[in-house]
Amino acid sequence: MSRWVFLADPESFGWDELVRDGTAVWDGIKNRTAQNRLKEAAHGDRVLVYHTSPDKALVGIAQVVGKPYPDPGAPDRVVVDVEPVTALARQLSLAEIKADDVLAGMGFVRMPRVAVHALEDDEWERVVELSGTDPGTAFGDDPAEGGGP
Repeated sequence: MSRWVFLADPESFGWDELVRDGTAVWDGIKNRTAQNRLKEAAHGDRVLVYHTSPDKALVGIAQVVGKPYPDPGAPDRVVVDVEPVTALARQLSLAEIKADDVLAGMGFVRMPRVAVHALEDDEWERVVELSGTDPGTAFGDDPAEGGGP
């Protein structure tokens, strides 16, 4: 299982919409580097959802539900389906991420225009720790509630 950070524009489609819809096609990814990474996503992979401006914060955990497939609107690109798992118990702002020794090197901090980044195990664990989210109990019935059931 891999772990990712997917960047989302909360003004067009963000965490709240993902929770509302239950499942979403993660599309609109045009950057070649991000597309190559998206092609590596697999069913069951965990995803941290990061809201770009104006929020600039990690907000939730989602899961890839299926394998990448051609984007119906742009067959030269791929998309994946995702579903929400849980909101982070406490959102982590970009300023907090940049100030943390473990998180400051995260891919999206260094390359913010690339919308898909792989996560290292220590980065995942640090986000879980700082946010106070327990992924072991986070798979409840209401993904809008941080921390699980």
